[in-house]
Amino acid sequence: MLHHISLGVSDIERSAAFYDAALAPLGYVRVWEDLSPGADDQAVGYGVAGGGDKLALKQLSIGQRPPGPGFHLAFAAPDRQAIAAFHAAALAHGGTDNGGPGLREHYGPSYFAAFVIDPDGHPIEAVFNRAV
Repeated sequence: MLHHISLGVSDIERSAAFYDAALAPLGYVRVWEDLSPGADDQAVGYGVAGGGDKLALKQLSIGQRPPGPGFHLAFAAPDRQAIAAFHAAALAHGGTDNGGPGLREHYGPSYFAAFVIDPDGHPIEAVFNRAV
C-alpha cells in the first residue's frame, strides 16, 4: 500500500549518520542522496540495496517537528539479533531508548521489538514477529 514515507529532519548529516547505523543491522541501506551542504531540502533515501527508497529524510531547518502522539514507524527485522543490533546502534548514534529489545506478548506471542526516538524526536521501532 505505501510507496514510501518521508520524515523532516533538522540536520541531515546527523540524521543520515543515525539512520545509516540504525538501519544497517536490519538490512536497509542508503539508496540515494541529494546533499548540498548548508542548503535546505537536502535529502537521503533508504531501502534494500538495489531497490528504491521506502524511507526518505528531508532537511527542514524551520518548522521541522515530529508527528504527534500515536505515530511511530516500524521497520521489519530479519531476526531478533538484528533488533538488538538496531537498538544498540541507534543509541550509539544519538537515539534515545524508548523500550529495549524484548518480547511484547501483549502484541502477540512472537512479537519481538525494540523502540527508540531518533535525534529529531521521531519514534521508531524494529520488529520481528515470527516464532523462532
